[in-house]
Amino acid sequence: MLYASDFRKGITFELNGEPHVILDFQHVKPGKGAAFVRTKTKNVITGAVTEKSYNPSAKFPTAYIERKEMVYSYSDDGLYYFMDQETFDMVPVSEADLSDNFRFVKENDVCRILSYKGKVFGVEPPTFVTLEVVKTDPGFKGNTATNTLKPATLETGAEIRVPLFINEGDMIRIDTRTGEYLERCKG
Repeated sequence: MLYASDFRKGITFELNGEPHVILDFQHVKPGKGAAFVRTKTKNVITGAVTEKSYNPSAKFPTAYIERKEMVYSYSDDGLYYFMDQETFDMVPVSEADLSDNFRFVKENDVCRILSYKGKVFGVEPPTFVTLEVVKTDPGFKGNTATNTLKPATLETGAEIRVPLFINEGDMIRIDTRTGEYLERCKG
């Protein structure tokens, strides 16, 4: 059990049978009246963010979010299959449970599968990936301006903006959290 007075950022607890993560909290001791804990929480399954105040002595069950490394194998008919590297079991994940940054993941990439009480609710792709540029306007020799960007299509089908000196066939490194180009890689 977890008391509201123990709330800290990143702690997960159960509220109405669903897991919530604390985004922000503040212990308030007004001059008049009882102390309370003001929180901003996010339902990890639905993504809904709520602000609520609790009595510091309120108790909540701790919610354990399981994070497991699995290999993305293939997709078929709206389901994406991930293989457990220890048991070789295939775990299907629906397209609705994938985040927008999953567009940078290709087959055989290792992702983190998030589940609560056996139900998968999210997939975290690797933070950095190296992908090939399959379509972009040609670059010109000597054009190394990094503050001017052009559109490029990657091997996964994702489109991002890259510097002018990037050509088709180049391998580039991408931050999947922001979807931004980081650097050109030796390919």
